[in-house]
This record gives sequence, structure tokens and C-alpha cells, in this order.
Amino acid sequence: MPKKTKSEIMKIVKERNVRFIRLLFTDVLGFLKGFAITVNELEGALEEGMGFDGSSIEGFARIEESDMIARPDPDTFAILPWRSTENFMVAKMFCDIYEPSGKPFTGDPRYVLKRNMARAKELGFTYYVGPELEYFYFKDSQSPQPLDQGGYFDQVPLDVAQDLRRDTILNLQSLGIAVEYSHHEVAPSQHEIDLRYNEALSMADNVMLYRMVVKEVARRHGVYATFMPKPILGINGSGMHVHQSLFKGNRNAFFDKKEKYHLSDICRSYTAGLLKHSEEITAITSQWVNSYKRLVPGYEAPVYICWAQMNRSALIRIPMYKPGKENATRIEYRSPDPSCNPYLAFSVMLAAGLEGIEKKYKLGEPANDNIYHMGENERSRAGIKSLPEDLLEAIRITEQSKLIKEALGEKVFEYFIRNKKMEWDEYKMQVTQYEINKYLPIL
Repeated sequence: MPKKTKSEIMKIVKERNVRFIRLLFTDVLGFLKGFAITVNELEGALEEGMGFDGSSIEGFARIEESDMIARPDPDTFAILPWRSTENFMVAKMFCDIYEPSGKPFTGDPRYVLKRNMARAKELGFTYYVGPELEYFYFKDSQSPQPLDQGGYFDQVPLDVAQDLRRDTILNLQSLGIAVEYSHHEVAPSQHEIDLRYNEALSMADNVMLYRMVVKEVARRHGVYATFMPKPILGINGSGMHVHQSLFKGNRNAFFDKKEKYHLSDICRSYTAGLLKHSEEITAITSQWVNSYKRLVPGYEAPVYICWAQMNRSALIRIPMYKPGKENATRIEYRSPDPSCNPYLAFSVMLAAGLEGIEKKYKLGEPANDNIYHMGENERSRAGIKSLPEDLLEAIRITEQSKLIKEALGEKVFEYFIRNKKMEWDEYKMQVTQYEINKYLPIL
């Protein structure tokens, strides 16, 4: 696809009467940030970027080195439908963050992903991903009160949010984001809208927009949407299964007609790399204390480090090959949740897979049995390990990982580890309702 030029954007702005442009970026934890400029500033922003104070952005800069430059990426220009009126339009662009010296800012998550994708390109690969983001609709943000008691693929009257999903999809499409399908998920008031496979950088941008659109449409309907991994005890949490593959030009490098399961040596080594480093990357793909309330056996969340085809209890699932669909050959990494930073999550998954390719890791046989039904000794005999049980364990493993430090870069790595340790320290001091209910009457 040809890249948008400055003159093309200025033409669109004039024709569509765009008056404001939101310049967007993310902090290290994956929260969307940004500021608005008027159309009069747009040409200068496209040429030189816009200065801003980075000292208040999580993980960006110390106060003595706070000056940052946001340079808009013209390819990400789009009209924001919910901010536009009959009289004028509001647009958005994602930005790359630079230091005043003109060097890319190494603490920018978008830069982190670009750098890892450049490494893949050096090996001849383009990295494609297709995330499946789940989320909940609640009556408000103060308590997790579902809107319905529907289940998987339910329709009206059990699914009361069809209009919400429809409006969300229409807004996504108007932003140029391709949607494959949507449906009610397993848990009450839980939903999923799947985005069409795309190159990883574009998809990370789209994930950020997806979360914004879901929340904005919900707000306009008077309800609250959340990507919190596990908001309600006793039901399924929300995941972000990430389908991924590597292409060489127009050819899917994961497919090999002659090999077992139709998986190429590249795909097998990539998968082996993901499995080998899965414990190390979990702190990035499941970054909150609450993430580990989802990663428990019994609620369709993958906690066991193995791969399979049809077996959804495995960490990595390989969808069945369909003749004529060779380019659809992919792996599905099932542990991430939708509250992660997509730029960092895609980066560490790619880094793990590429190391598997470079070092020619060997992939073992698939796990065909339901691992949830296996005892601990049985899993041990089969060589099946588990993902970290909580954020502290995950952070301790990640902190020792050379691969993750290289993938994220020193600045992001050190800030992320420090921030997550602070989160754990804050969490462990809390006195929960569980403790009050259990201990107060007897102690």
C-alpha cells in the first residue's frame, strides 16, 4: 500500500474541513496519550513534529530531560467519527517520539516494536498478527454488574449488546480498521470483536484505537466497557489470543506442504522459541496483578506450556490446515490479555520466535490430551510446565531475561520492572474483602 504524503493529507484536511488533529502515542504501560493541534499547526507538525513535556508520561523522561518531539505518522491519518460534527471534522494520527537531538526516543513503545520488526526484516520476514480482544460491558465503572446473562454466540434476548457491537464496528470501519466478525463470548456480558490480520505495527495502532472506540461507544450508550482481565470471580476472564505468522514477500513462511501438520521448519522453530521463553514474556503479555486471576485452570485460560492443534488447554494452538488457505497457516498464542501494551507484547513474542528460528530450536510433539484433567505428576512426566502464578513470580523471571531486555531496550525494560515491583508492593499491603470475611469472625 502506498504511503500517504504530506500534500495528500493537507488536501484531505481542506476537503473534509478538518479543524483539529489529535496526535496520539502510548506510555510504557500501554495507556493512550495525546494532545490536539489546530489545522494551522498541521503542516509544521508533519515537517518537524510537535514539542511536548514528556516528564509526566509513564516511563518517558526525568524532569531535567523532559523535552520530547511527537512526529505524526502520515499513514495513520484518519477522521474520528464520534468527534466530528456537521460543521467540522476531527482527525487523528499516531506519532513516533523523538529526542530534541533528532534521535528516536528509546522509551517509545512504538519504536520498540519498529526495532524488533526491523530485526525480522533483516532475516527476510514480515511479522503479521491477528489479535482476538475480549471485553465486558458493565452498568458503570464502580462495580462489575453485567448487562446480560448470555453465553457463547447467544443472540437476543440474551445478548443485549448487539447494537453496541454494531456501532463499534461501524466506527472501526470508518477509521479504516478491517473487522472480521463479532459475537457474545462465554461469560455474561462478555464480548469479542476480531480484527483482520495485519502487519504488526499497524495492528498495534489498531488495538489502541479498538480499545478507545469500544469504550467511547459504550460511554455514548450509557454503559461502561472494560478490558480488565478478570473482573468477576467464578467466570471466564478476558483474553487476547494473538494469531501470528511470518511472511517472505507474499509467501507464508509458516507453511510447508510436505511437512507434518503442514508446518515449516521456520514455524516449528518459531513456536519452540515462544514456548521456551513463555515464562519470560508473561510479565509483558499479562502485566497486571489482576491478569493472574485469569491465568488459572478451569476457565479456558491457558496456563500450561505446550502446543496442540485442537486442544484449547494448550498455550499455543495451531489451527487446522485447510487446502487452498496456505497463507492462513498461523499459530495462536493464547495467554496475553487485552490490557497489555500491544507494542511491547508483539515485540517480545516476535523476539522469542526469532530466537527460536536463529538457534534452530526443536519443537516437540503436540499435547493431545486435555491438560486441565491431568494431575501434577502426570504433567511433570510429560514435561509440561506452567506459566507464572502471579505478577511477582513473572517479574522475577522477566528480570533475569537477556532476551526481554534486548527486545524492550534498557530504558523500557528497567522502567517496566521497577513499575511492576511497585504495583506488587502496593497490592500485597491491601486487606481484601476475602480476608475480612474469612478471618475477622474467627481470629
